Amino acid sequence: QVQLVESGGGLVQAGGSLRLSCAASGRGFSSYAMGWFRQAAGKEREFVGGIGGSGRSTLYADSAKGRFTISRDNNKNTVYLQMNSLKPEDTAIYYCAGGPSLRSRTSEYIIWGQGTQVTVSS
Repeated sequence: QVQLVESGGGLVQAGGSLRLSCAASGRGFSSYAMGWFRQAAGKEREFVGGIGGSGRSTLYADSAKGRFTISRDNNKNTVYLQMNSLKPEDTAIYYCAGGPSLRSRTSEYIIWGQGTQVTVSS
């Protein structure tokens, strides 16, 4: 079973950029669609974007379109979330997750990382 570890979070000023990484261990990484989710204080976990197993298909929440880019390197067993033009409302714990297909629902993902904090200052 694949295990996931996020990294790359931190504090950044509004308008800045940050790249998150999600490193997978175990077999079968390329078989998983990978999603990025975030959870702000006092709010439900929400879908940010996802990428299919091959990396050829992507899906983004409206809040991420045009600013965030998801990519993956199956040779490195890693998925990335490049975040540009960050806003204070992007502040949240960001999680990566794996599932059988590229979907936006939290419940459809079966493997989760521990999360990494992203804080965007005004």
